[in-house]
Amino acid sequence: MEEAREYEALRNHFLANISHELRTPLNVILSAQQIIHSIIHNDGVEGNKINKILRHNNTIKQNCFRLIRLLNNIIDITKIDIGSLSLDVHNHNIVQVVEDITLSVVTFAEAKNISIIFDTEVEECLVACDPEKIERIMLNLLSNAIKFTPSEGYIYVNIYIQANMVVISVKDTGMGIPYEMHDKVFQRFVQVDSSMKRRQEGSGIGLSLVKLLVELHNGSIRLVSALGKGSEFIIELPITIIDDTQITSNIKASDATNNDKIERVTIEFSDIYF
Repeated sequence: MEEAREYEALRNHFLANISHELRTPLNVILSAQQIIHSIIHNDGVEGNKINKILRHNNTIKQNCFRLIRLLNNIIDITKIDIGSLSLDVHNHNIVQVVEDITLSVVTFAEAKNISIIFDTEVEECLVACDPEKIERIMLNLLSNAIKFTPSEGYIYVNIYIQANMVVISVKDTGMGIPYEMHDKVFQRFVQVDSSMKRRQEGSGIGLSLVKLLVELHNGSIRLVSALGKGSEFIIELPITIIDDTQITSNIKASDATNNDKIERVTIEFSDIYF
């Protein structure tokens, strides 16, 4: 009974927070749109006015992406709950997949004067996985690391083999997570900094989605952290190979594919303001 009451309280907090998360970007979008409307119809678009339009238009775009990210997470969690989210699994070089994702967010880290260091003990490790879901996992962890790491900090992404598992580590020099929150960070609706001054946006479902996506790959994720000493998220995935006729490790991405990836990264990082 106590557990049911606690879950109900978390659910109510989540719904209230979702309302805030949806309302805030919508208000920003509306305000920016009204400013653009005023500039176009009252001031014209000559001279440096175009810079104002572009700036407010970017604000609209970023907040639209925030809503898309939030809705994507809600949809995916709902699909997992009802058992309708499936993996598109093929054999991939997991080292290359993780490295490509890491490199794709370097500009976001540099915008906050944060250094990202990628290191691997192996150049190639074929693993049966869904690269799109691995991307969601890594982008979520990396966006959190950038969000909570101060200027001149570091983020380390490391890959190594341990027994029959490939281990992916995302470690930062950020604010860290209190020990009493370690068992709760992967729970749905829970925000790590809800008891502290809220300095970052978030709905409290990102890490719970990460855990579910890792478990869909028959893997596990754990946290090593202390307040003021940074955080390390450690993912372990089984090294399994399937009978796969599709060659995926050396396919050159098309411009359309690259553009799609850029947009996916931008959506995932949309709640970080630089």
